[in-house]
This record gives sequence, structure tokens and C-alpha cells, in this order.
Amino acid sequence: MKTCLIVDDSKTIRLVARRMFEELEFHAEEAEDGQKALEACLVEMPDVILLDWHMPVMNGLEFLKALRSVDGGDAPVVVFCTTENDIERIQEALGAGADEFIMKPFDTDIIESKLA
Repeated sequence: MKTCLIVDDSKTIRLVARRMFEELEFHAEEAEDGQKALEACLVEMPDVILLDWHMPVMNGLEFLKALRSVDGGDAPVVVFCTTENDIERIQEALGAGADEFIMKPFDTDIIESKLA
């Protein structure tokens, strides 16, 4: 079964995203900030990471740069999920190693299309 790590400081977003990924037959784990997400990835690298931008401790961009620098950190598909629609921010995220970008709010169809 494919695995997904949902990284967002909002418990509600994590819960909703988890339900969507489980509908797509993923085993989903959660982290509320980039530091906890990085720790989880060092234990077991997920197939997909749904990543929020604005979080305490370590934000999404800091997490992404750290992830891509560790052994095996190039493997997960990283989908940035944010309210940011600034093209410079999107380019910065893609430049740091994000694979896709989706805007909040999103639904199962949007996630599925980004993973196709």
C-alpha cells in the first residue's frame, strides 16, 4: 500500500486530507510541523507528502530543503498545499524540489489529478 505524510499545523486540514488519501487507498500519517515531518521521514520515507507552507517550528519550505538533502529524500512526491498563489512563491517551492502545487481548499479529485 502506498504511504502519505500529511504535514499541516491545522488538525482539521490533516483530518480532511487523511480521509481523501485513504479514499485513494493510501496509508496516511500526519505531522503538525516540518520538524516532526522530517523526523517521521527519517524513520520511514513516505511515497507522497502533502505539505503546508505556513507552520511553526519549521515551515514547509525549510522542511522541503531539509528533506531533499537527506538520504532517500529525493524519492517522495511532494505536493505543496497552501493559500499562497504568488507566482514567485510557487517558483521558489518548485525550485526547492516540490513536484506539484495545489491551492486550499482542495478535494479528492484535485489530489488524484496531481498524483496521476
